[in-house]
Amino acid sequence: MVTGPATTAAPTAACERCGGVLHPDDRFCEGCGARVPGASEQGTAGSAARGTAVPGMAAQELAAPPSSAKLADPDDDRDADAPAATGAPRRCRACGGTVAADGYCEQCGEPAASERDHWSDSPAPWVGGVCDRGVRHARNEDAMALAASGSFAALVVCDGVSTAPDSDAASLAAVAAALDVLVSGGPEGAERAAGSSAARTAAFSGLLARAAVAGNDAVVASMREGVGPDHAPSCTFVAAVVDDDLLVAGWLGDSRVYWLPDDGPAQQLTADDSWAGELMSRGVPREAAEASPQAHAITRWLGPDAEDVTARTTATVLDGPGWVLVCSDGLWNYCSRAEDLAPLLRGFAAAVDGDPARVAAELVGWANAQGGRDNVTVALARVPAPRTPAAGGTAPPSAEAADQGDDRPEHLVDDEITTPVRRVSEPAGSDSLGSTRPTKD
Repeated sequence: MVTGPATTAAPTAACERCGGVLHPDDRFCEGCGARVPGASEQGTAGSAARGTAVPGMAAQELAAPPSSAKLADPDDDRDADAPAATGAPRRCRACGGTVAADGYCEQCGEPAASERDHWSDSPAPWVGGVCDRGVRHARNEDAMALAASGSFAALVVCDGVSTAPDSDAASLAAVAAALDVLVSGGPEGAERAAGSSAARTAAFSGLLARAAVAGNDAVVASMREGVGPDHAPSCTFVAAVVDDDLLVAGWLGDSRVYWLPDDGPAQQLTADDSWAGELMSRGVPREAAEASPQAHAITRWLGPDAEDVTARTTATVLDGPGWVLVCSDGLWNYCSRAEDLAPLLRGFAAAVDGDPARVAAELVGWANAQGGRDNVTVALARVPAPRTPAAGGTAPPSAEAADQGDDRPEHLVDDEITTPVRRVSEPAGSDSLGSTRPTKD
């Protein structure tokens, strides 16, 4: 970052976002670009808060999405925030202003989003998704990977556990490994029988189970040397395979798959592996369970300290047009019930002519406008797929593993309850429900 003239004024405060030193004449933090509360507003009139919808921004972002052909070359030290080679000015996602060469907005001072902070992907006209840092978190620990060919699609979403170090790298590694398994195994690789949903279901269920194991192996491999199991990176896992009229989902944790048909009842197909999920399975109403302080304490995950990485699976035969939605809790925190998500999605779909990537961008923008308390990822498939063959699948975006210096102890939990937290012990006052580890009846 290019900094302003040096100042000899004594520091008087710390940045609320990153803890960096602030000087009396600072309007923005030199460390992270956050606005200093109470600082002069000269030159910033009309700027919007980050997360506020800016007309046309979604379309601008999707007009030139980052390359998602492969992971970044670790030897490539090019700045991910460098301006595009086309010379077109980069626009600030917070206020719409111009991003300067140093990576900060000339109008509001917000740092530009890196490719790891925000990306979109659309491997086929009927499949698309957006992964975004959100408003409140310092980095994006969500990841997604999408692929599509003909009437087959695979959508993978992983949500890194913020109380564990390097979970941003873990989630990115997991989605890439899982997608490789799903693409190599389907559709031609699946043992399909013409007209037999049972055979296809069994084949794809096994494929999803192998994808979860591959994702877990990738998380283990992503560990830095010297990191012990008590501070191991980890993430949730959810994936959906669409093959003609069959939808098979697999998961560990509390990222979700929904089926939102144009006609008929909307459904949440996955059941959260979380404290809230445990409560709901015992009859506690959804609103009360999801509002409990321990709601996002997950009971199953991918990572070196995971006891069980066997994905649960479920299959649905799709008997009409609709939307397959795969998402992290950054979206469903604000709209959990399938019957509420369906009209929200349909409204955005009508506004953007049903383009899945643009619908995903609208849903992400909506979640950020509600507060954006967590990273948010939305992946969509519009079914039935067009009969014309689509482009081949893609892997996660070009991005280096984010900040490697996050060594916060596991017990230091963010002040928002929207972040998944691994639980290996029983929350206080939960004697009647037993351990948050999965139990057999």
